[in-house]
Amino acid sequence: MTKDNSTIQTSLNKFSDAEHLWFWFLSSRRIRSGLGRTAGCNGRPCELLDIETLITKIYLAGRISAAELDVMKKYGDLRRSPNQYVWEENRDAPLWASAMRTLESAGRAKGWIG
Repeated sequence: MTKDNSTIQTSLNKFSDAEHLWFWFLSSRRIRSGLGRTAGCNGRPCELLDIETLITKIYLAGRISAAELDVMKKYGDLRRSPNQYVWEENRDAPLWASAMRTLESAGRAKGWIG
């Protein structure tokens, strides 16, 4: 007996928010690059390529700026969000928040964030 797609979709582990999605994406890309093979989604509702395509589309549509994308990459590599109360990071915090709101909206529309 096979499962229908609705059963499969509801059994997948959705991301809790945009930060979770973004950190998982970057971490999985590091693993894939380091091991030279695809890490897979391990029950996630999307593939790495799906997230990369989504980021590219929202960037090309002008929904995320180059500055926001730079901040996403910088703090994604650090595996944390910027702290608005740290002098060196306080200019990055609003860019991060704006980018995460956009990614959250796009991720929810795709059904990846629950």
